[in-house]
Amino acid sequence: MSANLILSIETNAGGVAKSTVSYNLAYELGVRGYSVALLDIDPNESLTLFCGLASVEASGTMADVYDANFNGHWPLVSAWQNKIDKIQVCKGGRKLHETIQKVSKDLRGAYLLADRLSDYPLPHDFVIIDCPATLEPLPLTALAASSHVLIPIQPEYKASQSAAAMIEWYYYNCKRLRLKPAPKILGIVPTRWRSDWVAHRSIVEELPIVCKNLGIKYFHPIRESADILNASGRGVPLGIYRPGREARADFIPIVEALIQELKIIRGQ
Repeated sequence: MSANLILSIETNAGGVAKSTVSYNLAYELGVRGYSVALLDIDPNESLTLFCGLASVEASGTMADVYDANFNGHWPLVSAWQNKIDKIQVCKGGRKLHETIQKVSKDLRGAYLLADRLSDYPLPHDFVIIDCPATLEPLPLTALAASSHVLIPIQPEYKASQSAAAMIEWYYYNCKRLRLKPAPKILGIVPTRWRSDWVAHRSIVEELPIVCKNLGIKYFHPIRESADILNASGRGVPLGIYRPGREARADFIPIVEALIQELKIIRGQ
């Protein structure tokens, strides 16, 4: 059994703050003493930008990891190393557009990332995979590689339908890819939540019921915050940019759930 927890952030829509969730979770795990590898498999490289690595001169991206000639040398770059030494990132970028075509044509395409992580395991406690805002083909490789899945949902009027569609996609592909064991759904979390919006409040009241009916954990919403937005623009997590802000607490229940799941994996 793997000694680390591999979490994919999966979504079927853009603008749900998946990259924001990914790198803030990584930071909060890091300050608690856990090592984290962030894998950016999004051609838009939002995660890479939010980690302040856009200007970092470093050879290699996740496209190299998917390449048939990959030799096990993960092109990882340290994030915020003047503040913390626990977090490394494998950058995304435009080269992943070519990877999408290669994965689609490869008979074992959906399992490529799982194969890489099995053949060349990362030593980190947590591996967090930030997926594109689509469901194929790269998110399929993340699903096949993961031990856990987190589903962010934006609190719009179709939130319940979006959540149901994501769960249907999850079960269908776990069965189709014969994933044994199937990755565990860590939970569903509403993002970019505005407590002063009546529509958001009513939807957030509805989603816990939907999650309960689906047998899936519901996490308290992550609020829409100017501090979170400004932090991402500066390439740092909220915990570095404004460590005392209330919005930082929104990530903690997910962090605690991840730590508990890691203990289960390690039989602690």
